[in-house]
Amino acid sequence: MLLGIDVGTTGAKAMVFTEEGEARGYAFREYGILYTKEGYACQDAEYVWRVTKEVIREAAREEGQHIRSISISVQGDAVIPVDCNRTAIDYAQLGMDYRGTGEVQLCESRLGAEAVFARTGMRPHPMNTFIKILWIKRHDSRLYEKTYKFVTYADFILGKLGSSSIVIDYTMAARTQAFDLREERWSEEILGAFGIDEEKLGTPVPSGTVAGTIDRELAEELGINSGAVLAAGGHDQTCAAAGAGITGEGMALDSHGTAEVLTAVCGRPILGKVMFDGFYPCYNHVLPGRYATFGLNHTGGALLKWFVEEYCKEDKRLAKEQGAQVYDYIIGRLPQPPSHVMVLPYLNGSGTPHCDWEMRGGILGLTMATGRYDIAKAVMESLCFEMRLNMERMEQAGIPIRDIRCAGGGARSAAGLQLKADIMGVPVTTLKVREAACFGAAILAGRAIGLYESMEEIQCLVRTDITYEPEKVRRNMYEERYRVYRGLYDVMKPVMSRVGRVDAENIP
Repeated sequence: MLLGIDVGTTGAKAMVFTEEGEARGYAFREYGILYTKEGYACQDAEYVWRVTKEVIREAAREEGQHIRSISISVQGDAVIPVDCNRTAIDYAQLGMDYRGTGEVQLCESRLGAEAVFARTGMRPHPMNTFIKILWIKRHDSRLYEKTYKFVTYADFILGKLGSSSIVIDYTMAARTQAFDLREERWSEEILGAFGIDEEKLGTPVPSGTVAGTIDRELAEELGINSGAVLAAGGHDQTCAAAGAGITGEGMALDSHGTAEVLTAVCGRPILGKVMFDGFYPCYNHVLPGRYATFGLNHTGGALLKWFVEEYCKEDKRLAKEQGAQVYDYIIGRLPQPPSHVMVLPYLNGSGTPHCDWEMRGGILGLTMATGRYDIAKAVMESLCFEMRLNMERMEQAGIPIRDIRCAGGGARSAAGLQLKADIMGVPVTTLKVREAACFGAAILAGRAIGLYESMEEIQCLVRTDITYEPEKVRRNMYEERYRVYRGLYDVMKPVMSRVGRVDAENIP
């Protein structure tokens, strides 16, 4: 048996799998985010660890003594200061914590944004782990000096499980902005430019590397085989890609949850101007000899949830009376043709390829005949348009996508998946195991003990479910709509970036 753990931004999951990929145990628990009055986004990492133990114990209740190997998938870009006992000594700064804007400017002025990207595959950005460490060094020097190691959730959870030393997998190291992508080691130039001690960072190792065995006392507490191997894990997007069988070029994973992420694979680092201008990272895949990038839409499923909560209260009531899910109820009433309105889904700023935090959302083309179902359809279309925009930009960078697999909440809607295929123009396939990140972590656990050595074995392990092919008539109908949508950002930006300001009434 193999145990895959997924420590996300708002919850932890654990799944037990047979070596043939059959699920034998599952558990999930939520936890929160702490937002401070300064606008910081933090988390109690020790509480996250306690919740993680709960889901491990529950998932392993039946098969715990048969678990041979364990690995983890984690949220990206959080940083946790720990002492020599591997105890967090301050809150985790999460990826969405953007307090380090000044450190980004300092990094760009001292090293150059393009030069940093060329070396690390990461543009200087407040979400990056290195920027957060630099912020602590500049604004809380006492905490910096007290810290034994600055860890991500990957090395934090692995350390809690009992790893022999503090190790960070290549995918998470490459997300920091301080890891030399080609040399696969910490960049002495970047660390040295700001006096960051390399000793305060974990030792980088490939995903799937054996990092020790589970702590004996912890194994007894969790009901797990005391000889279970610990394997270095990976960033959640790359773990999910492995769990979806995204092993080669031309394939991509669409993870549709609160946000929507399109993760693609390439066989070499791609670090050109299109990647830099589009804010696309390039970093290690959990699978050897492969690299990953992703496009991001911040609102994703959150946009449809916002619309339903605010404007579909009657539908919620009727759905409840009929014993139906409100989203299924609304989707069943959407117009068949493309909506006559268009939605700009930038309610939390725009993601890639613009990454414009001042951009705002909008609904365009309203008439007196427009109903809420027309707008709901436009909301769903806008999410697909955004992903196609990213898909096309990735192809310009040299990363074509010909096959998309879907995971997350969005993979449950047949109508939504057909819409995605029609707009994006490629086959869209669902998976038998929907929790792709847990499955990917389990695959890494298996690789640590000699299983799944080839990409072909991983492909055979991953079982697909339903494939939605683009429907020719609808595909052609959406071509003109997409051409209009593609130009909306540039047209609307001058006004939309100012709409939310107090002085918006003074817009000329």
